[in-house]
Amino acid sequence: MHKPIDSNEGFNRSASRQLALYGVGAVLAFVLLMLGLNSAASLTSTSTGGVAGAVDVENNEITAYLRQDPPELNTMGAADAVSGIVLGHVMEGLLRYDEHGEIVAGLAERWEIEGDTATFWIRDNARWSNGEPITAHDFEFAWKTTLDPATASQYAFILYVIKNAAAANNGELSIDDVGVRALDDKTLQVTLEQPIAYFEKMVAFATFSPVNEAFFNSTNGRFAAEAESLLYSGPFMMTSWVHGASLRIEKNPYYWDQSRAKLDAINFAYVTEDTNTLLNLFKDGRIVQVDLTAEMLEGAMQQGWVLDRFMDGSVFFIDFNHRDGRVTTNKNLRRAMVLAQDANELVNSVIKLPGYVPAKSLFPAWMRGASRTLHEEYPPPEAPFNVALAKEHLEKAKQELGLSEIPPIILLADTSPVATISAQYYQETFKKNLGLDIVIDQQIFRQRLAKMESGEFDIVLSGWGPDYNDPLTFGDYYASWNLNNRGHYRNERLDELVRIGQNSLDNEERMAAFGEIQQILFDESVLIGNYERGRVYATDPRVKGILRRAIGAETDYTYAYIDLDAQ
Repeated sequence: MHKPIDSNEGFNRSASRQLALYGVGAVLAFVLLMLGLNSAASLTSTSTGGVAGAVDVENNEITAYLRQDPPELNTMGAADAVSGIVLGHVMEGLLRYDEHGEIVAGLAERWEIEGDTATFWIRDNARWSNGEPITAHDFEFAWKTTLDPATASQYAFILYVIKNAAAANNGELSIDDVGVRALDDKTLQVTLEQPIAYFEKMVAFATFSPVNEAFFNSTNGRFAAEAESLLYSGPFMMTSWVHGASLRIEKNPYYWDQSRAKLDAINFAYVTEDTNTLLNLFKDGRIVQVDLTAEMLEGAMQQGWVLDRFMDGSVFFIDFNHRDGRVTTNKNLRRAMVLAQDANELVNSVIKLPGYVPAKSLFPAWMRGASRTLHEEYPPPEAPFNVALAKEHLEKAKQELGLSEIPPIILLADTSPVATISAQYYQETFKKNLGLDIVIDQQIFRQRLAKMESGEFDIVLSGWGPDYNDPLTFGDYYASWNLNNRGHYRNERLDELVRIGQNSLDNEERMAAFGEIQQILFDESVLIGNYERGRVYATDPRVKGILRRAIGAETDYTYAYIDLDAQ
């Protein structure tokens, strides 16, 4: 799920395509990849001290890790990538993405979309993890509950393409007026606000998952808070969740396609983002895969580990707080800060991770437009690194704000290694170039999200990844109604363009709207681009089929299996 993401969190494109897109950094990663593929990792499945190894052949299970404890496993409210990894294994909706990134049938065996009406027919063998049938009523209940104002779902907006959904979510109409209806147990009919070109892609997103109403009510407000307080519709089900420590999923015996999942269990035995801890866990044969930092690469080469890389599809940026009373409502101050920093310096001299590239836009470089990439069709405007001009804008800001000096600016960030060094870079850069005092407020991932939602920041290190394969998944981020727009930026023209992106069936018109959104964000200095994230990672050679995705669960073990020939 993509969503707000942490600083440590695609399409898997060919190496040659990645080299063309990402230049020198990619060349380094590609060389490392080719060298690393020449030898296999010498890992062992033997466990010591009672702790399971990475690969348990006898029980057909593997051990992995999560960067953080999942903040929210209720699909009606989940809004982060870590929860998305878990949900991608234990929940399934009407449609899903297959191993090739294509939309295929999920719980719906077939579907038809004609004009503003979409009809889905639920499989006869679709079952919850307790054996009860999954019905069209479960989808109607879930979607309408997500839209209920009392739910306060951050992702309700993604359902706004459905007729009357936005009005119901805003309390203007009854939830009963929303255009989703179970015609019978096996037939779900959805009426859209108007015909759209991308509804199939959206339906594969976690918010469109089903929820059993009777079970939901039986949890007395604790739905999805523990392993036993959630019913599962996906290939796996959660059997244990020790908050902050571990999480275990096992094959769901009632899932309709028993041949899909090859493993019997995945044990997320560790919850940590500490790079040294994770490196040692991989070296000791405790986890099947680990993302590597630049400092780890030489050691990885010496170990002969199998290395690979991919771009995870996400974009990271500084978001400004536009709420009343914040100095960052001033465009000249924002413009000064844009001009006084250099994303190239951040990526190449500070972060120094293979595969990372400077972010030129809210829209990532890989995102497709009408016939080419969106960047090729609508090149992102770029602000030069210009301290002298930045100081001129700063002086204008002081005059407009009636201040002799700008008060300390609160920079909110999470505790990941990349966020830590990024925050320090901006603190030093803005002090040196503009004389601004930046106070860093570092919070664990969950607390950063909470503070973003409540507006307790001036600027925040943010990240966003795609929910579905269309530019709209980035383009509507700053829409006034989007609850993920944590800085409360408002622009009527941008809202109009988002509506075009949502509603037009003319792909050229839609891409032109996204190009204009990109220009508005630049002209208004709405964000400071940081980087697009790439990853170099090592994998236990005994495990095949692990997917790294830009769309869906960022790490997907659904198709993973143990290669007995590699023992």
